[in-house]
Amino acid sequence: MKESKNILVTGASGLVGSELIIQLLQAGYQVNAIIHHKSLEIPPHPNLKIITCDLLDVIQLEETMEGITHVYHCAGLVKFTSKNIDHLFKINVEATANVVNACLNAGVTKLVHVSSVAALGRMRENEMINETHQWTKQTGGSKYGESKYLGELEVWRGIAEGLDAVIVNPSIILGAGNWDEGSTAIFKKVYDGLKWYTEGVTGFVDVRDVCKAMIILMESDITAQRFILNAENKGFKNIMFWIAEAFKKRKPYKKVNPFLVKIVWRAEFIRSILLQKEPLITKETSAAAMATVNFDSSKLMKAFPSFQYYSLKDSIHYTCTQLKEKYFIN
Repeated sequence: MKESKNILVTGASGLVGSELIIQLLQAGYQVNAIIHHKSLEIPPHPNLKIITCDLLDVIQLEETMEGITHVYHCAGLVKFTSKNIDHLFKINVEATANVVNACLNAGVTKLVHVSSVAALGRMRENEMINETHQWTKQTGGSKYGESKYLGELEVWRGIAEGLDAVIVNPSIILGAGNWDEGSTAIFKKVYDGLKWYTEGVTGFVDVRDVCKAMIILMESDITAQRFILNAENKGFKNIMFWIAEAFKKRKPYKKVNPFLVKIVWRAEFIRSILLQKEPLITKETSAAAMATVNFDSSKLMKAFPSFQYYSLKDSIHYTCTQLKEKYFIN
C-alpha cells in the first residue's frame, strides 16, 4: 500500500468513480469510496473502505474527510430533462461546494474535480472548443451544462482560498456502466434495434482514459487548471454503426432530419409522462445529436506527451464485450 496518500473518491458507484477505484487499487493506493444510494460493483479489497455518505450532509462529509490527503470528486448527476431541476443543482453545485469546503477544512493536499465539456458551452458549431471557453446561456444548451459550470466555479473559489485543484472536462464517456442511464444508454438503444441515426458530430472518450488522466494530473504538480479529455471528435452515425457491429445487430438505417427530430423528442416527452419515466430523448439531447461540435484536447497532450488514448473503435468493442458479460447477452 502506498502510504503517502489517503484517497477519497466521491461518486464511487458511477461509471467514472468505479473505474477510477479499480485503477487506484491496482496502483497500490488506500482508497475510501463514498457511495450514497447505489451499491459498489467492485469486489472487496484490503485497501478499499466503502463509506455511506450524503454529500449534502455537511457534518457527515466533514467527518468523512478527516485524515484524507487527496480527493477525486466524481459524484454528479447527468440529467437533460426539466424534471427535478432543483435536485440537479443541489448535486452538481451545492454538493461540490460542500466537498470544496470540506477539503479546505481538512487541509487536503489536492482535489481533482470531474466536470464536463457541457460546462464549456458546447453548442458552438464550426468552432473548436478548448479550455478557455465558458458556459453562457447562448452556448450552454442545457441546465445540466449550467449546473456543471456553476460547480466548476465552486472549485475555482476553493483554489482562490488556497486549495490545490485540477478540473477535467470529459466529452461523452464510453464505458460499461448502467446501460439504462447516462452515456452507456446509447449501447442499449443500439442493442435493442435503434432505427435512427443523425449526422451530428461530438467528442468521445474511453472511461479508462478519463481515469488514467485524472491519476496523472493528481500526481503532477499542476494546479488551478482545467483539461478537456477527448479521444476523438466523431459522428454519432459512426459510433452507432460500430456499436451495432460489435453487438452483431442491424445498423441504424433511418436518417433523422431537423423536422423529424422535433417530432421525436415531443413524442418521447409525452411517452415519458404516460409511463412516468425519464424520457430517452429530450429537446436538449436531440439538438446536441444534430450539431457538429469539436473539442481540442491538445492541452493534455502537450502537458503529458506520452499519454495515449484508446481508439474509439477499440473502446466500443471493449465496452460491448464488457456489457455482454455484465448483462449475460450474446
